[in-house]
Amino acid sequence: MDRRRSLGQLTKWSTISLGIVLFGFLVLLPLTSIFKFALQDGPGPFIDAVTSKDALNAFRNSLLIAFVTTLINLVVGTLLAFVITRYDFPGRSIFRSLIDMPIAIPTAVVGISLMMLYGPMGILGPLLQDNGIEVVMAMPGVLLAHVFVTSPFMVRSVSPVLEKIDRNVEEAALTLGAGKIKTFFFVTLPSIRSGLIAGSALTFTRSLGEFGATLFIAGGMITTGPLYIYYLSDSKFDFQGATSIAIILMVLPFSLLLILNTIVRKLEV
Repeated sequence: MDRRRSLGQLTKWSTISLGIVLFGFLVLLPLTSIFKFALQDGPGPFIDAVTSKDALNAFRNSLLIAFVTTLINLVVGTLLAFVITRYDFPGRSIFRSLIDMPIAIPTAVVGISLMMLYGPMGILGPLLQDNGIEVVMAMPGVLLAHVFVTSPFMVRSVSPVLEKIDRNVEEAALTLGAGKIKTFFFVTLPSIRSGLIAGSALTFTRSLGEFGATLFIAGGMITTGPLYIYYLSDSKFDFQGATSIAIILMVLPFSLLLILNTIVRKLEV
């Protein structure tokens, strides 16, 4: 028995050690190289890089876009989550799979598809331009790209929580005369708040890091954090500046996810 227990412990710790080593090699090692380049000349150049006018403008754009994208997906994603969990209709399984499509396809495909729809040569582009509506190379196009890319995260965070709700509580509220609107805002929404918070965190952080679709649809007219990293490294060959910006875009989402995951765990207790 002791030999079997020792063998089990050896297997356990060997598996854990192997997992940590692989994670360190595949994830942590590349990330630590960023810090090496960013801080190779001390904190001074790092601070200068992340507080420059262009960098602050890129950060501001990224935060604004991520915030608005999250607000839009709070509504759209929650609605879609209700559709696929509360209603049965023909093609429901196909619709559920289509919702995940933005995760499966390259973001460059998202960008080019939006270009072909809203661009000057696109299907709706000429009509929009004739009415003075700018989508491509403007903030509306960037927001559309980010909502497209991040929409599955809200749906997939809210749907499992919706499925676990005790429908009897909602029915009791309706029976007591609360009405559908009051029941939704005072019973259903509080019950799915953990999913809403988790989905918002994933949406916000994914939007902060979005690059491919933004590159196509912004066309250099709007600069976000990831686009600024690309500009510094590809055009100016300023790898120290690029890695300095990368640190901010790495630490900020990680800190946000850490805080919100802690909140979600407490809500689920």
